Formats: sequence, structure tokens, C-alpha cells
Amino acid sequence: MAKYLAHAGVASRRASEAIIADGRVTVDGVVVTDPARDVDDTHVVKVDRKRVKVAGHERVVYLVHKPAGYVSTAKDPQDRKTVVALVPSSERLYPVGRLDYDTTGLILLTNDGELAHKLTHPSFEVPRTYRARVANAPVHEPALRALREGVLLEDGLTAPAKVRKLASNHLELTIHEGRKRQVKRMLDEVGHPVYTLERVAFGPLRLGSLPEGEFRKLTPAEVERLRSLG
Repeated sequence: MAKYLAHAGVASRRASEAIIADGRVTVDGVVVTDPARDVDDTHVVKVDRKRVKVAGHERVVYLVHKPAGYVSTAKDPQDRKTVVALVPSSERLYPVGRLDYDTTGLILLTNDGELAHKLTHPSFEVPRTYRARVANAPVHEPALRALREGVLLEDGLTAPAKVRKLASNHLELTIHEGRKRQVKRMLDEVGHPVYTLERVAFGPLRLGSLPEGEFRKLTPAEVERLRSLG
């Protein structure tokens, strides 16, 4: 069931499991709470009384340049601006992973729950590259070495990061873990709190010259490259 909802573009597989557990899904008029229930388009599947189907469903992925001041969710209970609102689409889109409210840069929006699950699952170790402007410049070698060897945070030792010094107060870091606020916490731990943070790459995709607040639809070749990761 959760897989079916993800394929239908309702939400990611994990979010679909929560939707099912909340009793919001019916199959042929009966509420279903088992995410493993087998269904297909011969069944009448409804979410919040609205029918959903996989057949004929176009899966799309958009690359968005997220500005600061946007939340990385489809809806926000505080009515803040969301990244989904940046892409006018008849499809129900949701973000692949998250960027902090004040973090800018590359984020993906899709209606393909299976792909979203793959790209965010820790086992696939999809690399993400960030550029950070930091305090307490210049950044010296001991701090760089610590980042490259792994930083001990309250939730454990991070995997080694690839780090490049762009200027005395400007670093580029590539990580493949998805811990909450990880880059900010790593830099804070080595004595260089973040002033600004931008994600410039996600897997094989780069932000490039796409203006802030703009988006583009990925080509079929780019989507296939994402599917081949891991």
C-alpha cells in the first residue's frame, strides 16, 4: 500500500506509511491501516476521500534553487513559504530531503516516491556538496583535518568529509550522510560557526547558474543518472 501511494505521487514511502496509519486511506470503501497491503489499479484507492491511481501517472523531478526563508515541506502549519510553492505544477510534489529555513541552494522536488526514498536513504550514501561562509576566519589546517577525519557530535562520529578551502572564511564540503543540520554542527564543533550555507550539488546534479527562486525540470537522462546511484 505504501509503495502504491508513493508510485501514485501521494507522498514518499515513509510519509505514505504515516498517512495509512492515520486511517486516511480506503480500499474499495474500507479503511486500511496496513502499509504492506497489496493493491493495484483494479482497486479503488482513496486518500482523504480522493481517488489516487498509478496508471498513466507521469513521474517528474524538478531541480529548485531554494532561497532563504522557505521551508522544505509541501505544507507548513505556520503558513510559512514552502519550496513546493516555487514550482507551478498540477502534480502533487514533495521535497527530496530538506534544507534548513535559512539555507539556500539545490533541492529536488518530485512526485516519484520510490526515487525520493532511494535518494534520501542512508544506505545509498548520495553525496551532497555545500559552500559555507564561516566565522572566526581564517580557517586553519587543524580544523580542516578534523572535518576530513570526522567530527564527534552528540549523535556520534560523522563520516569523513571532503573539504576544500575557497577563501579564508569560505569552505566547500561534501558529505554523504543526512543528519539534521549536519554541516552547521560540524563547523560549529571545529570553531567556525556558519554565517551562510548553500548546497551546490546533489549526487551528479549541480546548481550551476540557476537563479535563486527558479527551477528546471530534469531531463530523462538526468533522472536515469539519479536512479542508477547506489
